[in-house]
Amino acid sequence: MDEVFKAINDPSRRLLLDVLFESDGQTLGELTSHLPEMTRYGVMNHLRVLEDAKLITTLRQGRSKLHYLNPVPIRLIHDRWINKYAELRVGAIAGLKARVERGGRRMGAPDHIYKAYINGSQADVWDAIVNPDKTAQYFYGTRIDADLEVGGKMNYNYAHNGEVASTGEIIAIDPPNKLEFTFQAMWDEALVAEGPAREVWALVEVNGMVELTIELYEAPSGSKTYDDFTNGFPYIVSGLKSLVETGKGLPAPY
Repeated sequence: MDEVFKAINDPSRRLLLDVLFESDGQTLGELTSHLPEMTRYGVMNHLRVLEDAKLITTLRQGRSKLHYLNPVPIRLIHDRWINKYAELRVGAIAGLKARVERGGRRMGAPDHIYKAYINGSQADVWDAIVNPDKTAQYFYGTRIDADLEVGGKMNYNYAHNGEVASTGEIIAIDPPNKLEFTFQAMWDEALVAEGPAREVWALVEVNGMVELTIELYEAPSGSKTYDDFTNGFPYIVSGLKSLVETGKGLPAPY
């Protein structure tokens, strides 16, 4: 179990596991393409750690080495620890386990999509998304606390007391076009138990406006995460739109 915890403690290795979940049996070259800032040798080392932890298996096919996801260690950790300790530290494991066991459902299809058109520049909308002084005006009174790079933290903290409302990490970032990150809600024990969701915020200019699309993953319909997020997105996006267009957010809904 120590090897498994060590293996999933790295965001690049978790990404490799997610990539193999999407499409199993990939070569080193194919997997390297998902980590463009890393050398082939660096990806090879990460795969070696995952293989040592039995999280992936490999198969030689001619001159190629194919890599396959092995979910068994994730299941064993869940059975041993998650029922005993409902803590954030194992939330990522719960989320990965849910993806593995979702009956073959692929990550390619979002669980929910929310779209809005904002009368402003793409730079202004992007700033509203990543500026903590601005998120406090529409994101339920929370300030973003993020290291804006792949693998960086992606937290929201309550502005009035600094307590953590959610935690996560950045999966992909392309300013001012796209921000993809995990989102582990911390305001409800039931949400913590369900594990982190994944969000993709995409911006594109259309006819002088900004089309903002938010995609939600790892939150299947019927889950508490799905209900909380889909009910919360309209307020968040409406507040962001108001802030960009008028300079003022919306009154807090509580």
